[in-house]
Amino acid sequence: METAEISTQAKKLSIPERILLAEELWDSIVEEQEKLQLTDAQRHELDRRIADYNSSPQTGSSWEDVKNRNKKAK
Repeated sequence: METAEISTQAKKLSIPERILLAEELWDSIVEEQEKLQLTDAQRHELDRRIADYNSSPQTGSSWEDVKNRNKKAK
């Protein structure tokens, strides 16, 4: 079955059924997470961001602020 067909069929499910499907898909990814490899560039960027945070944890925005800005932008 192709991805487009799977998506079409999934959209026919009720919302609770789609939520369960999403959870099952996510769980299947987590079970195989060791197969997911970061590129050197991704690892470098994550290390840089962690270092930035550790040097200035008070900078940045709270999750609540980010959500509110996103809602206002829509």
